[in-house]
Amino acid sequence: MGTLRDLQFALQLKIEELRQRDTLIDELELELDAKDELIRRLQEELDRYRTSMSLSGPSAVSAANSTQIEDNQRAKRLTVISEPFSPDPVTIAMVSQRSCNKSQESRRLIQAAFMKNDLLRSLDEEEIRAVTACMYRCTINQGCSVIQEGTVGDQAFVLEEGRLDVTKDGRKLFTAEPEDVFGELALLYDCTHTYSVSAQTDSKLWVIDRKSYQTVLMQCGLEHLSHSVELLRSLPFLQPLPEDVIIKMCGLMKETKYADGDYIICQGSTGDSFYIISKGQFPLLDCLSPFFFLLLGCRGIYKVTITEKKPGREEQVMLSEVSGRQWFGEKFLLGENIRTVSVMAVGEVTCLVIDREIFEDIMDGLGSDSRQEPQRSNEFKMKPDEDPALFTSSTLSDFQICRTLGVGEFGHVDLVQLKSNIKRNFAMRVLKKKLILSGGQREHILKEQHILKEARCQFLIRVYKTFKDVDQLYILTEACLGGDLCNLLKDKGHFDDCSARFYTACVVEALAFLHQQGVIYRDVKPENVALDEHGYAKLIGSGCLKKVDTGKKTWTFCGTLGYIAPEIILSKGHSIFADLWSLGVLMFELLSGRLPFDGSDSLKILTATVRGIDQAEFPQSICKDACSLIKKLCRSNPSQRLGSQNIGVKDIQKHKWFEEFNWDGLHRRTLTPPVIPKVKQPLEGATCALYTEGSMEPCTDWDDF
Repeated sequence: MGTLRDLQFALQLKIEELRQRDTLIDELELELDAKDELIRRLQEELDRYRTSMSLSGPSAVSAANSTQIEDNQRAKRLTVISEPFSPDPVTIAMVSQRSCNKSQESRRLIQAAFMKNDLLRSLDEEEIRAVTACMYRCTINQGCSVIQEGTVGDQAFVLEEGRLDVTKDGRKLFTAEPEDVFGELALLYDCTHTYSVSAQTDSKLWVIDRKSYQTVLMQCGLEHLSHSVELLRSLPFLQPLPEDVIIKMCGLMKETKYADGDYIICQGSTGDSFYIISKGQFPLLDCLSPFFFLLLGCRGIYKVTITEKKPGREEQVMLSEVSGRQWFGEKFLLGENIRTVSVMAVGEVTCLVIDREIFEDIMDGLGSDSRQEPQRSNEFKMKPDEDPALFTSSTLSDFQICRTLGVGEFGHVDLVQLKSNIKRNFAMRVLKKKLILSGGQREHILKEQHILKEARCQFLIRVYKTFKDVDQLYILTEACLGGDLCNLLKDKGHFDDCSARFYTACVVEALAFLHQQGVIYRDVKPENVALDEHGYAKLIGSGCLKKVDTGKKTWTFCGTLGYIAPEIILSKGHSIFADLWSLGVLMFELLSGRLPFDGSDSLKILTATVRGIDQAEFPQSICKDACSLIKKLCRSNPSQRLGSQNIGVKDIQKHKWFEEFNWDGLHRRTLTPPVIPKVKQPLEGATCALYTEGSMEPCTDWDDF
């Protein structure tokens, strides 16, 4: 029996060894695929330099340095896409369970640390309390590592006791002390740590992971919206309004705080604002869970007093008291300007405030929402030689490869032709399944293809058909051979008003079409604007595309640093209005050749974005009207951005910067673009190749991954 047992044990060891080898082989194959793509990319770069100009001696060194700088800049402009986020019940339960397991002293330390941090201080008080509540403690022994340079993490830390050494490339940068925060960038996306952190002494840390962070902020956002909607729904004269109008009004109302004894309204002054008492401060706040705080915030335990000074009398006469969930000032919405009473806060009171102009704009828009109007002439016009039946019956083997157009993170793009009609050019995106899966991008790419297959807009790259084989996906799209706006901008330095206006208008039309379908683009940037052979601009496909229902938000962190809207960075939930912010940044870069929000590292770019457009320095190359439009597009409140109101992008088209622009000419394609690209003929100096046989169209859900 002993011999048989030994054999069984040896067999189990061998099976486990084989499993480990299989896992290692899979990892090595994935690494090999990534290196193959890198080799292909480097070969493309090498070919490009060989065909440009010959370099020798010192100039070669200069070119190498320039290439290194360009590579660094290119890395900063890569699209960042986190895995789709949806909180699960286990995470929600875990977050709620942690909410009462720390002392008031620890809470105060964590909150103080957040307020010292450039990024996290931008969260509001409720959000900081909620994040603080779900952090947990860990102990690190002296000499142990907390973060290792070059690794990818999903946790942020607040030091409570002890000292930590922060190093980069083996050099000590500084010593972290209590109330210091580090790793905060990992709360947003899978970033690679650029420094190491190790314990100089035995230390105690408070930790939060990305999933918990995003879950608690999402809950805060939804609770806040629900509370605001409930307040507005309680007002008799707003009850008939549709849900989406109520939600829009919530986004446009300002939350204003008043200290005990502050006058909210002074008798005799002019005003046009309406107030709803939202919440107030009470003594037990610090020892309660933020979720209880949100609940108790609805109770009428805080109030304001309404008084009036009668003619000939010195003292104020008390008229009434108004407590939580009640309102005052509704007459100001109906046209009354002079305030006949005074209103004073009793205790700390928070009010939701809406101005008459905003209220009237919302009410005027009922029944005349331009988003429901059909696009006039934006629809894709099918070319004479573009037979739909041709795409239905075609297989991958019907296409021949002319040359490689570019290389991306998950594969490359080929210029292809139908063997039966070499006058017709297409682009074929060839994506490796393993790289898509390892990057967690399957759902993003599937959504992108579904949206673009249905889209019919002349300012969007069209997707015709998809194919697959064992290892790769093949996506057949329209070919734009005029290059992209990024390379053109690099050649020009910056554009004049006329050129920038034309390209911006093309992007406006593309976004207008997507937004009308309820789709967010989320990655507007020059690299994603391609030029066709006539010089007209089109937005290309992006894994950031997503359809969002009216009045709803999404919480996935994605986009390009420098272009990402503040609400995405702060995990407040975002909608189609995030694209309006990116449009303003695009205008800034086209007119100046640089970004308004930039920095030496990712964290500095993000914190500059959160600080807002008013902190950005506008160069003289951007005229007054363009500055005005950029600032209106880049307002911190998404609901206040130009283009977010009832008439949508028409507000942008009516802006003074577009005053003399011919929008009808753009739709009819009768305008002459700023640059007519010199398109290289597909077969010049190229030998056509074929794809492997046996490929077919993929199933829509990609279950075979």
